[in-house]
Amino acid sequence: MAPIKRRGSKTASTSRDQSRGRTRSKSAKKTVAKPSSVRDSWIYTYADDINPTLEFFYKPHTISALLFMIAGFIYYAFNSQSNVVSNTKMGAIACFGVILLTGLVEFKDGPFIRPHPAFWRLVLAVSVSYQLILVMLLFQDKHTARHLFSYLDPSLGVELPEKSYAEDCSITWQTVYNHMDVFVIAHTVGWFAKSMVLRDQWICWILSILFEFLEYSLQHQLPNFAECWWDHWILDVLVTNWLGIYIGMKTCEFFACRQYSWRSVNQIPTYQGKIQRGFAQFTPHSWTRFNWGPSTSFKSFLGVIGLIAFELQIELNAFYLKALLWLPPPHFINVLRLVTMFLFCMPATREVYQYLSDPRCKRLGYHAWMLVANVMTESLICIKFSAGKFSEPFPPNVILFWVLVVIALVVYAAAQFGLRPMLEAKAAEADAAVAREEDVKNE
Repeated sequence: MAPIKRRGSKTASTSRDQSRGRTRSKSAKKTVAKPSSVRDSWIYTYADDINPTLEFFYKPHTISALLFMIAGFIYYAFNSQSNVVSNTKMGAIACFGVILLTGLVEFKDGPFIRPHPAFWRLVLAVSVSYQLILVMLLFQDKHTARHLFSYLDPSLGVELPEKSYAEDCSITWQTVYNHMDVFVIAHTVGWFAKSMVLRDQWICWILSILFEFLEYSLQHQLPNFAECWWDHWILDVLVTNWLGIYIGMKTCEFFACRQYSWRSVNQIPTYQGKIQRGFAQFTPHSWTRFNWGPSTSFKSFLGVIGLIAFELQIELNAFYLKALLWLPPPHFINVLRLVTMFLFCMPATREVYQYLSDPRCKRLGYHAWMLVANVMTESLICIKFSAGKFSEPFPPNVILFWVLVVIALVVYAAAQFGLRPMLEAKAAEADAAVAREEDVKNE
């Protein structure tokens, strides 16, 4: 009988199949490798035992992958055309293929094992590939970068029309209908994804409100940030964002309350049960509630502030890259970036949470490290390509607002982590002194 994995258990229990009198094969269970050093011991906190349904798919296959790669080189390299552009494209695809295949078979497993650990190794390899693309763009000027995208799609390389959503703010059916575009669906789906990544309702609401203030602050640079007041606070925050956050948090609650118990397909007698087990392979193997606790310690406070700022930067990069590289919102490149960012953020956020909550964890995980590199490089591209485009200075009221936000955060941190512990320590000393005086009197 396959091992039963329950939440919070360190190892999976094993037993014999009494009805058939057969013992379980030793190779049917693959466990997490023992950490090579003390600093890696925290991996046990979120790593699960892997009980493969089909043992073949959990073997390394490194030699087979290497032979497959070499065979591909032989076939395509010796059948290449004389066209320089086609050969360059094929060479670039082959380079990224090598990175993806290498990551698939050689990278370490991440915090997730469903649907398969190799899937998340592939996600990490995609993150590495994306970083290489960003580095290449960073060393171009914006005109060359825009021209490079035309090789992927000849329709690109054309300046986008500027669209403002604040031209008519009268509340009528026609004006509301005119505001219904692809961004309405993107808001709902996007906030559902953010809820699944962050697993914290309060942080999601803070992000939702802060992003609207960012749109107010940056509408002099990006005209599509200019919206009517009811578009900001009713259509966005209270309708689409709320709907996405609500569905996302309900999904998190479902996974958190579920009891996780897994059996191999071979141990399920009915075909319906086998099919259900197959679909269940695409659901989480276990679920961890996130309790970020920004008020518990100064480290957690800085971590949550950094997490919020980082998430807002991911959002802003999407809009600035679209505007600077002339990529239409519904284009597949924008959609692909959003999907891959979601996949990057899932394991990366889990690793960040482990880093902030587990004192044994002394370094960021691989997914988190690569995601930070991706987002920071995107930001550098935006800063470089923005030179000479946004000449209008920030309005004074915008500067004043964000200065007040920073001051409020500093005052809160000083009071919560500096003044409060000091006052509590003095109160404890005073209570101890009173207790000693009473002991002396009693003697």
